[in-house]
Amino acid sequence: MDAGAVITILALLFFAFVALGVYVSVKVVGAAKRGVERTVTQARRTVEDTTLRARSYGQGGVTGELAQLRLALRTSMRATQEALHAGVAEDASLSESLALFHRLSAHGQELDAELKRLEREPDRATVASLLPGLRERTERITHSAESLRWAARDRAQKFAEDDLDVLSAQIDMEAGALRHWSAQEPDAAPAAEPSPWSAQASATPGGSADRSWAEPSGPSGLSEPSEPSEPSGLSAQESERSAPGQPQAITARDPRQQTAYPWQKSARPETTN
Repeated sequence: MDAGAVITILALLFFAFVALGVYVSVKVVGAAKRGVERTVTQARRTVEDTTLRARSYGQGGVTGELAQLRLALRTSMRATQEALHAGVAEDASLSESLALFHRLSAHGQELDAELKRLEREPDRATVASLLPGLRERTERITHSAESLRWAARDRAQKFAEDDLDVLSAQIDMEAGALRHWSAQEPDAAPAAEPSPWSAQASATPGGSADRSWAEPSGPSGLSEPSEPSEPSGLSAQESERSAPGQPQAITARDPRQQTAYPWQKSARPETTN
């Protein structure tokens, strides 16, 4: 790269940093100046309010009444300004009310300056004659400021109440959904579990169901045997014994064929050759 181009780039970077430093310095100085002015204004306002409060309570006559009018005017206008500036950030509809307050502030500042000038007026008789008109103007301005202030507060309170009602309804709905088990009805009865005898009956030879648990027993406490179907693979002698009309002997069950539990398999019957 050419040396001239490198020098040009470095010079441009240097001037860019210098310009940025100047811009930041101006911003910092401006912010500090505004902070100082705001602090001075707040201190001056506090001193004036304290002086007016002392005059309104400590002095009588024209001077005390002028101090009361100024104190009422300044207090009402400051409270309305704070309420509107706080509400316009959340409710854009208050921007028009804020514009009307700025127009009202011009009349309030004019009246405050006139009252402050009359405090230094040596002709007290003339000032006393002007007091009814000054009192009426002060009441009109403070009444307008209070109307704007209370309207903004009522609007904010109404929005807060509506939001609270919606929130309460949503919470009630959610609470009902969380307690759904208390109001739920069973749709259908649970299916009956299969009895262990059904599995035992299906495991008996020949496939016939063993209903000895449901049939009445004889005098000896044993159930009457039913006629089993002739299984495949039986001998001729066993077929003759199982023929109808011939008495059958009650024999004990073969332990190898007895099934104690439904999950046990029964042994296969032995055939005679």
